[in-house]
Amino acid sequence: MTSAEQIKRAREVFEVEIEGLKRTRDSLGDSFSRTIGLMLACVESGGKVVVTGVGKSLHVAEKTSAILASTGTCSIVLNPVQAMHGDLGMTGPRDLLLALSFSGESEELIRLVPAIRRHGLKVVALTGNPASTLARLSDVVLEIPCGPEACPFGMAPTNSTTATMAMGDALAMTMIDARKFDKASYALNHPAGAIGRALVLKVTDVMRTGDRVASVRPETTVLDTLLAMTAAQAGSAVVVDGTGRLAGIFTDGDFRRHVSEGRDILGCAVSAFMTAKPLSIRDDAYAADLLRVFEQRRIDDLPVCSEDGRVLGMVDIQDLPKMKVM
Repeated sequence: MTSAEQIKRAREVFEVEIEGLKRTRDSLGDSFSRTIGLMLACVESGGKVVVTGVGKSLHVAEKTSAILASTGTCSIVLNPVQAMHGDLGMTGPRDLLLALSFSGESEELIRLVPAIRRHGLKVVALTGNPASTLARLSDVVLEIPCGPEACPFGMAPTNSTTATMAMGDALAMTMIDARKFDKASYALNHPAGAIGRALVLKVTDVMRTGDRVASVRPETTVLDTLLAMTAAQAGSAVVVDGTGRLAGIFTDGDFRRHVSEGRDILGCAVSAFMTAKPLSIRDDAYAADLLRVFEQRRIDDLPVCSEDGRVLGMVDIQDLPKMKVM
């Protein structure tokens, strides 16, 4: 198999799965809304969303349950085999079962559903076969009409698992909006790692202050501005007016650009070369908001200002890895 043939085959797999996602997206309707309604009733009554499946579907169930739990919808994974040997005790009448089976004929799930119903749970089937046994046993059928697998034998779960996982993501993200789950609540579920730090830390926790910020007035010469930047070990200087409000920013990139044009600017006022009214961020913003600005605007330095525009500090993108927020 040549390299070109390998790439061609890989692209075919992508196309099959992209098409499957489109089909599944376009099928969304009343059954999706009914599922969200059941999930809302479940969590609002103190219950949890129980997600189950067999084989590869169990792996998808684990991912779906994890994304639900991390975004405010209490959820657990139930192995259907273990459930029939005591783990049913983890469920209660206020819970809801999401049963994942593309064929809808997984023997373990078909045995599980009557038992789970005796515990008082309602059942939603995520299946590619709305006429299946699992579908008939369920309260709601959320169809996954993604089409054939990408596997050349039509057997290995590929297209179906991708579409089912996307459906789980759609449920979880819709629940975020439906329950008005906010960023602060998300942070409570992610206290560790870079995500947790970015969500918990405020801009004021990561910004430079005092002598680490090069702050100059508009009339300051470019030479003195560069000296201030050197003293602060900073790649930029904030330019503030007489009230301490942000007037502009001057970066080492600005200096290099003007010097490369053959201009002698060292004795000139920095206000002639600064970026006036630069982008800034409020002091009450989260580090996550800060990261978003850096990613979208491709900048290296960002002034931090109070509500009335006074400069409180500066964030240098080089500091963020040290703070373990990126």
